[in-house]
Amino acid sequence: MRTRLGSVGVGIVGRRGLFGAVAAFALVAGGIGLATASARAETGPAPTPPTATPTAYDAAGTATPGATAADTDIKRRLDQRDPTAGGEPLNAQLLRRFYSANGYQLVWDGRQDAAKSLWGAVSRADQQGLDPAMFHAGPLANPSALSPADRDLLLSDAFLSYGDALARGAVPVEDRPSDQILTPGPVDVVAALQAAMTSPNPGTALEALAPNTPQYAALRRDYVAYEATAKAGGWRRVDAQSGAERFRQFQQRLAAEGYLPAGYATGKYDDTTIAAMRAFQERHGIEPDGKLGPATMAELDVGADVRVQQLALGLERYRWLPRKLPPTRVVVNTASENLVFYRDDQQAFRTRVVVGETDKQTPEFQSTINSVLYNPPWNVPYSIAMKEIFPKLDEEPDYLERHNMVMRDNGSVTQLPGAGTALGRLKFEMEDRFDVYLHDTPLRNLFGRDNRRQSHGCVRVQNPRDLASLLLGIPVEDINKGIAGGETTRHMLRAPVAVFLVYQTAFAGDDGQAEFRRDAYHRDEGILRYLIPAEQLPVAGPDAAAQRRG
Repeated sequence: MRTRLGSVGVGIVGRRGLFGAVAAFALVAGGIGLATASARAETGPAPTPPTATPTAYDAAGTATPGATAADTDIKRRLDQRDPTAGGEPLNAQLLRRFYSANGYQLVWDGRQDAAKSLWGAVSRADQQGLDPAMFHAGPLANPSALSPADRDLLLSDAFLSYGDALARGAVPVEDRPSDQILTPGPVDVVAALQAAMTSPNPGTALEALAPNTPQYAALRRDYVAYEATAKAGGWRRVDAQSGAERFRQFQQRLAAEGYLPAGYATGKYDDTTIAAMRAFQERHGIEPDGKLGPATMAELDVGADVRVQQLALGLERYRWLPRKLPPTRVVVNTASENLVFYRDDQQAFRTRVVVGETDKQTPEFQSTINSVLYNPPWNVPYSIAMKEIFPKLDEEPDYLERHNMVMRDNGSVTQLPGAGTALGRLKFEMEDRFDVYLHDTPLRNLFGRDNRRQSHGCVRVQNPRDLASLLLGIPVEDINKGIAGGETTRHMLRAPVAVFLVYQTAFAGDDGQAEFRRDAYHRDEGILRYLIPAEQLPVAGPDAAAQRRG
């Protein structure tokens, strides 16, 4: 659908390096070990009580078959302002929902196999990039020291907290900064626990809450492999200054991540080593020239334990996405500064993009592309006009005219359509609260830079006409003709196409192998505190010269 427009409004915006695996947990009759962090409250329908009749206990742990919900120890515990069990804080809101549907009775009593299944899943949390110590491993490692009520509450809370972390992320959207709002949608972990109580294998139901995408599975495999490497001592740094020994160290370093066969050590910078170096550079967002430049040396110097942290962050960010991604979609990764268009879940197009500067960061969110605007004007945001345009008018009275800009009656500034307009010849229209969108640009030289963080927050596309052709389902030649007419026209897509703006510093590449990027926006550390609530190593920083300081 083509619509001719007179004046179109447009806006722009601006450890521990290893997870401390729990060394040993006791599996004792009547209890199992797990470890915790509080789950977040969710809304949903009240679950259906299990068919088995649970036993009530008093505060001392004595069975009281005739007890009612009003006088159970579970009820009294959850009525407290900040309830605990075994010295661990609990999520009272979620637990009250669950236990109120179960008469505030014990639900794990007499279900030893189900409890072991739950424990097995939680003990494998490190394979999801999550520390099992977040889900009550400490107190439940010694179940004999716990009262039946403590044990029951900790088991239920472990399911709820771990399930919520798998389903929505350890850092749910309500705990993230306002410019990071990707979410898979609401998940009722209380209902999931209630359903799991009727299953012989609650652990399987719990792990099913994690993403099941090929990208998540691939990154999990890499995470487990890198963690094993880190636990074995990681890899040696390249410290020789010259000669055959330096090249042998390079070869050992590349072999440690599988870029060269184990034991490959010719001591020469041969063709095999150069090919391996280029593969390493491609997976780290470096120009694959095979040369040992500063950026390549800095990436080679990052330790295995830091890579483990980055992969854990990558898994967490995958958990923020819908469990079933639309088969046709656009994905912009601002960390890698690339855009990928998928059709039927297959990559159909890839191009470079320019994204927000470090002080004008592109946000993380999901939207849809609804239309493409040919020859768009640019309605300059007031903040940009105040900072970058109005101060120049005294010294350059013809500034507006030279930049094809006009001042509106309300004091706003519009740059008229044309070859030099900031938005170029195409704008991909989206609706989002950030007023961020994809568009063309006349500054073509920016796409050749390693650092393409140069915009006010919007995403400039290197090959916008090719993308528009795919979205509109028309030849590029037709788009060229429409642009050549010079008029501002809107062209609707046959159906809106989902677009995801993500920030993934570790992700599964097209071949399923892990790729890494620098944390230019300084977002990783804030997430890492949720994944590893302890002292941390600095994650890979934005500059080639040094890692980011915590």
